[in-house]
This record gives sequence, C-alpha cells and structure tokens, in this order.
Amino acid sequence: MPAAAAPAAAAPAPAPAPAGKAKLTHPGKAILAGGLAGGIEICITFPTEYVKTQLQLDEKANPPRYKGIGDCVKQTVRDHGIRGLYRGLSSLVYGSIPKAAVRFGMFEFLSNQMRDEQGRLDSTRGLICGLGAGVAEAVAVVCPMETIKVKFIHDQCSPKPKYRGFFHGVREIVREQGLKGTYQGLTATVLKQGSNQAIRFFVMTSLKNWYKGDDPNKVINPFVTGVFGALAGAASVFGNTPLDVVKTRMQGLEAHKYKSTWDCAYQIMKYEGPLAFYKGTVPRLGRVCLDVAIVFIIYDEVVKLLNKVWKTD
Repeated sequence: MPAAAAPAAAAPAPAPAPAGKAKLTHPGKAILAGGLAGGIEICITFPTEYVKTQLQLDEKANPPRYKGIGDCVKQTVRDHGIRGLYRGLSSLVYGSIPKAAVRFGMFEFLSNQMRDEQGRLDSTRGLICGLGAGVAEAVAVVCPMETIKVKFIHDQCSPKPKYRGFFHGVREIVREQGLKGTYQGLTATVLKQGSNQAIRFFVMTSLKNWYKGDDPNKVINPFVTGVFGALAGAASVFGNTPLDVVKTRMQGLEAHKYKSTWDCAYQIMKYEGPLAFYKGTVPRLGRVCLDVAIVFIIYDEVVKLLNKVWKTD
C-alpha cells in the first residue's frame, strides 16, 4: 500500500501588523503654535511671576520688606493699584512670543532628527531635545528679556523709579551699560532654561508615550495634556528653583555686588543659608504649573489646526 501522505506543515502565523508611524511636526508649525501659546500664557499668569520676583529680590540683609506672598500683593496693590501687579508685563509679552517660538521650533527640529524609524521619541532623547531647546531660547531671547523684566520690577521698589516704560527702559539700560547690560546672568539663565526644558520635555515625553501606548498617533484630550503639563512644570520647579534665584539676583539692579554666577551662589549660601535658594518657590510653583499646562494645551491644539490647513507631509 502507498505510504500515507505526510501531514501538511502548519501555516505560519500572520506577522503582527506594524505599528503606525508617528506624524512629525514641521518646525514652522511649531514656531507659529509656540509663539501664540507663549503670548496668551504670559498675559494670564504674570502676577504670580511678579510676586515671585519681588520675594527673590527681597534680601534678608535689608531687612525683608515683605512678610510673604499675601503681604507682597497687599503692598503692591496699596501703593500702585492692581496695575502694579503687571509692572514689567510688556517686557515679558515681547519676550514670551519669540521665546516659546524658539523653544518649540528647536525642540521639533531636534526631535525630528532623533526619532526612530517609527517616528517615536523616547524619554532620554526627549530630555536631550528639551535641553537643546532651553539653551537656544536662553541665548536668543530669555536672558535679555528677563534682565529687562527684573530691572523694571526692581526699579519699582526705588523711591523714584527711573524707567517710564519698556522702550524707555531698554534705551536707558543700553545707554548706560551697553548691549551686555541686557545679558547679565547669561550663565545662570542658560543653566536654568536648559534644565527647565530638559526636565519638562522629559516628563512630557514620558507621560505621552505612556498614554499613547502602541498607537503613536493617538489623540490626547486637552485636559490630559494640561495635567501632564502641570506635572512637568512642578518637576522643573523643584529641580531648578535654586538656579532661578541666582539668575534673578544676577539680573537685578544690585548685580554689581556679585563677581560671577558662582560668587552669587556662594554669597547667598554664606549670608542667607540654603533655604534662600528656595525663596519664591510657592508662587513660582503655582505660576509654572499653570504656565506649562496652558502652553502645552494651546500648542497642541494650534498644531492640530495647522495640520488641517498646512500640509507638510
């Protein structure tokens, strides 16, 4: 009898479908969306930035002028009205738009080069891209604008303020100190902004990757984006408030007291103690959490809109 036919080999299991490739954001879209987000955010949150800066400038050696956050707000409103809480806003509005534009534009440019074949960006590379974005915004925009802002706010504490407005203040600062007068505290600003954005984009990238799972193009609800942004902002506050304090001192009207960024940090530690490095943490925490949440929400929503009207694929 003929031998029985060998059983047919089992058909191989179908290969799993490849995960969809993540869509990249064109740097041009990032610049537009980031600028719009930065402008809107600063108009909402500036009073908390004002209070934070006042408390950081309120050195113990004076002795302190303010007893706390509430007292700072009370004295400012009493002496200058509600508008006093917005002193220096113009300098930040002029700076926040290009700052956020540079930040997101640089982040998307760098991240587009560092994503894997599926368009994914892991947390470590997100941190590196955030660091690059922070350094870029510090040098191009943040340092000169923050210096001007701090001088405006500090000037208000003087018996006879000499700056009448943004352009007058800039003109006076440049006339008296040259362009380098707007770059006081550059080292501290680069350290602060670099660490700021490294921490924030690391946290945001980690949370977004966790939320999206295997679908890199999963749409994130604006509320979820806001929560992730607030967590990223809180992480950056606890991570680099000491750098923010040093930066503020180096940009104030009494910056001449310090030989360098490192000397400023040394004097703060020697004469005021380690807790002085966390002056203004509470108002900064409130402002930054709200700041980062608002910026990421607006940024993501504007990018979604631009993707519909501006085809770059």
